[in-house]
Amino acid sequence: MRVEYINPFVECSYRVLKEVLSGADVQRGDLYLKSTAMPVMGVAALVGLAGAVEGRVLFDMTFDTALKVASRMNFEELPEFDDLAKATISELANMITAQAVTKLHELGFQFDVTPPTLFVGEKMEIAALGKNPGAEDNVEALIVPLITDCGKIEVNVAIRERN
Repeated sequence: MRVEYINPFVECSYRVLKEVLSGADVQRGDLYLKSTAMPVMGVAALVGLAGAVEGRVLFDMTFDTALKVASRMNFEELPEFDDLAKATISELANMITAQAVTKLHELGFQFDVTPPTLFVGEKMEIAALGKNPGAEDNVEALIVPLITDCGKIEVNVAIRERN
């Protein structure tokens, strides 16, 4: 996985979170790689990538973090993780991805993105790319934890160039 694909997602995640959380302190945790299926924390917005590259970007957080982020973005305390909260988290993923893809297009990388898909629930896993579990064509996911006063949001990037 080329670092040129990852940096725009990390930079834009940091910048957008700082903006939508009204200047909140956003700290980047230690990056790590994950090559097997991994459980999500409770709320995950997934954006697919296709074209010269294929893969996905996942914005993963707990229910509590998602509710706090959605409340802050809507300038009101949301009592539950309802349709407004879901739409807000999807829009957050959309904002970050749109800025990152624009940067990547400016660098000459051409690919399309899918609209965000929101997964909400417990005991879910996101599997690695590839035709067969454990196959050598699977792609490692780079996980970038971002710590805010609303909680931790993990930016999970798995991208590879098409053969």
